Amino acid sequence: MPSPSKRLEKIPPYLFAEMARIKREVLARGHDVIDLGIGDPDQPTPAGVIGSLKQAVDNPETHRYDETARGWRPFLEAAARFYGREFGVTLDPETEIGQVIGSKEGLAHLVWAYADPGDVVIVPDPAYPVYKVNALMAGADVHEVVLRAEDGFLPRLADIPTDVAKKAKLFYVCYPNNPTGAVATPEFYGDLVAFCRDHDILAVNDMAYGTVCYDGFKNPTILQTERGQDVAIEFHSLSKMYNMTGWRLGFSCGNPDAVATLQRLKSNIDSKAFPAVAEAGAHALDHVSNQPTIDLYQQRRDRLVDGLRGIGWHVGKPKAAFYVWARVPEGFTSAEFAGALLERAHVLVIPGTGYGSSGEGFVRMSLTLPGDKNGERFDEAVRRIASSGLIPATAPV
Repeated sequence: MPSPSKRLEKIPPYLFAEMARIKREVLARGHDVIDLGIGDPDQPTPAGVIGSLKQAVDNPETHRYDETARGWRPFLEAAARFYGREFGVTLDPETEIGQVIGSKEGLAHLVWAYADPGDVVIVPDPAYPVYKVNALMAGADVHEVVLRAEDGFLPRLADIPTDVAKKAKLFYVCYPNNPTGAVATPEFYGDLVAFCRDHDILAVNDMAYGTVCYDGFKNPTILQTERGQDVAIEFHSLSKMYNMTGWRLGFSCGNPDAVATLQRLKSNIDSKAFPAVAEAGAHALDHVSNQPTIDLYQQRRDRLVDGLRGIGWHVGKPKAAFYVWARVPEGFTSAEFAGALLERAHVLVIPGTGYGSSGEGFVRMSLTLPGDKNGERFDEAVRRIASSGLIPATAPV
């Protein structure tokens, strides 16, 4: 057999595949594992979306290639209506929105559409690994900006060297943030737009969790910012908004040139989603509320965070996304603590280092958990963690 491409040597094993392997080993030993690892919605796709798909499948027009330039027209129009209702920004479905096969695919392919060897891609650390991995595979140089708790996990733009900014083509951010659960502010987006305008950089905003919010919080977006559409492209995912992870559907929006550039690459790589799926996605964007799932996440968040605080582990309560980002007790690395928690409590969490070196000292816990009804499995996770003896009387904040 021929040897694999050398670009594959630049990337580590996919984080979640490795965690799935470890989980299988523990399960094989007969343990009941509470898996707070991958952020995959455990609630079913809303019935209205499924009904729309069934109806669309019966239409022979959906059985053929989608030969449009940017995606299935009803889906793009629904995305524009959704964005206007949710964020108060008018987008042109003809030029400012593009369909993607899930936001992960779009975020990855954007690098290939823009970056050449010697170019710089700015990524946060810690972060969803897809940004860095695909920049490296494209041959670009990666500059990582550290996200610190004291800054609300927002990047310090002033710390980015001028020579880096001059070479940069893309600047990835993600708010609500994976893995930290942090949220952005309009002021931060204003600063980011000014920075990217000054240095001719495309800002890439991963908003996969844009509508997953708690306690009445509403996420701002970079496209709400004055001149934001001059320098930014956003990615939205129906996976997290409507429990549609397996359906693989999302959209990019923002700067028309950026949307068109991504679609130019994609036209040579994929043939878009099954149009019936796009029809169902349009129905979701126009007619479906996923509030019952978000209410459940909030209930789980409160039971997990309040429970952990009650045993001395002072973790933050996120306003959005469905992750709890927690400092590990002193004396452990992230990987050591996650391993000890799996062995002693049979609770699976993700070591922060899976998201970058600056994730050291943290673990990520997800609020998605198959089999949980009303938060009872999160109560059990707290009980197990308390019984493990791993949390001292006063854990770090």
